[in-house]
Amino acid sequence: MQVCLFLIGAPRMQPLLDGAALQRAAEGIEGLSRLIVHEPLEQRVDPRIAASSDAPSTVLQWYFDDLAPLEAACAEDGAIHRALQAAAHHALSRQSFAQQVMAVRTHKRTARLDAERCTYLVAYEGIAENYNAWLSHYLEHHPPLMLQLPALRELEIYTRLDSRSGLPFAQANAMQRNKVVFDDASALATALASPVRDAMRRDFHALPPFTGATPHFAMRSNYGNLGTH
Repeated sequence: MQVCLFLIGAPRMQPLLDGAALQRAAEGIEGLSRLIVHEPLEQRVDPRIAASSDAPSTVLQWYFDDLAPLEAACAEDGAIHRALQAAAHHALSRQSFAQQVMAVRTHKRTARLDAERCTYLVAYEGIAENYNAWLSHYLEHHPPLMLQLPALRELEIYTRLDSRSGLPFAQANAMQRNKVVFDDASALATALASPVRDAMRRDFHALPPFTGATPHFAMRSNYGNLGTH
């Protein structure tokens, strides 16, 4: 199972990084198979959920095929930190990002990697009364509905994973994250307005009890090109 490091940029900040420079700096990181740079969309695409006023300034997804090389890359002053510093517009601080490593559950992923796509990122930041029951319900019922979204290109679900990190950023602790990916903002908006979304909302309300926020962020996603990956 793949693992993914999320770096979530602080909201309401000027762009932290040069995305193209970051992709170049990341090419030599051992074990890194994919790096996605997400930046917030300016237009509203979801007719059911209002756009958040505290969207992250950027979200970075660093994919590895195993936990050991990810932890090595996350060492203090390690490869990921050096890549971030090489691409940063200004000095980074503990408040620049929140970090979380998660297990990747891939339900759909297209073989072709376009340079840019459009993503809806969701986080479940709270606590379930019975996490096993909550996750079991979600994994059994929600992905089959999400896979019916028109023009869907990718679907991934991320679950908590304990790991080591020397990166100088605050720790996030979402109990789950997920994303759906489309070719562009128009395709995302069409999917979010479809009847499938109504079924997804009904299943959301049928989840076992949990507390906490579930922020939804529409993002422009740049996949770059990690050498041969």
